[in-house]
Amino acid sequence: MKHLVPALLCAAFSALCLAGCGGENDPNTVTVLNYGKYFDPELLDQFEEETGITVKYEEYESPEEMYAKYKAGSIHYDVACTSDYIIQKLHQEGETLEIDFSNIPEFKNIDKTYLDYCKNFDEDNSYTVPYFFGTVGILYNKTMVNPQETDTWNVLWDEKYAGQIIMENSVRDTYMVAEKLLGASCNTTDRDVLDRSLDLLLEQKPLVYSYLSDETADWMAAGNAALAEVYSGEAAYAQTLNDDLDFTVPKEGSNMWVDAWFIPKTCRNKENAELFLNYLCRADVAMGNFDYVYYATPNKAVFEQLDEEIQNDETIFPPKEILDNCEFFQPLDEMTTNYYTVLWEALKAY
Repeated sequence: MKHLVPALLCAAFSALCLAGCGGENDPNTVTVLNYGKYFDPELLDQFEEETGITVKYEEYESPEEMYAKYKAGSIHYDVACTSDYIIQKLHQEGETLEIDFSNIPEFKNIDKTYLDYCKNFDEDNSYTVPYFFGTVGILYNKTMVNPQETDTWNVLWDEKYAGQIIMENSVRDTYMVAEKLLGASCNTTDRDVLDRSLDLLLEQKPLVYSYLSDETADWMAAGNAALAEVYSGEAAYAQTLNDDLDFTVPKEGSNMWVDAWFIPKTCRNKENAELFLNYLCRADVAMGNFDYVYYATPNKAVFEQLDEEIQNDETIFPPKEILDNCEFFQPLDEMTTNYYTVLWEALKAY
């Protein structure tokens, strides 16, 4: 239950900030949008103490929820963090601002290797700051599952694990598994492939215990399921709680993702936003967030301080050969996005 108390504290912190701070045009604030449980609340307090700037902090669960929340336009966010393909989509829509990196000297800590990966969605590294990265794979309990079966996504369709399989509560991540089994790209717009992917997921659904997000690691650590589709960082965290758990990225390939920060067009306090970005790139702050989130960090100043065992942990820091067999999600056209929504609703309603 490592994340439960911090999550409750962060939620309370968010509510207080949003209710008790000055208006959105207050030059002494920075309004932040981020995934849930993705920034140590104590480090937010520390930023306020060091700068005198009040943080208004909002959270969301999935990239698609973030997009909808941002586009609703009810809050003018100064800085936001989300997944690569959503940032690329927002950039294509003219919703991002260039970052003045002269105001972010701590950006020197970001490893160039991961800046090169970021060029998949930020071609000239001009508007994003990478935060965490990883893959999607299978977390499994070695006392319940034969490890030799886990080199393929097909194991998530094995009837002997009925009621013991967890899938991601995310349309792109869940459909990616079916698409890879069909030998297709996770960025396909082919209606036939999408329909066949739905057929596969409908076939699997009676075997699925639940579609979860942040709860997966705790459920697996407690032994409540045998197998789970999961983000690599969640898998690494779960393994610290239960030695019987292991993680693999199947041979069919998967998704490589980068979660990054950007300054949206809605920004009212760009100077404060860049100060916040500089703060989170700082070695001590990035280390604190690594300890809190336990996802792979692109911050080389943090990596160099880690124990050799953690540096060599392939769940946290996937080797190049695994990453090379993965794809980045790309933004989809509106028609395909809407079709995914229809398919997702059909799966959930089945």
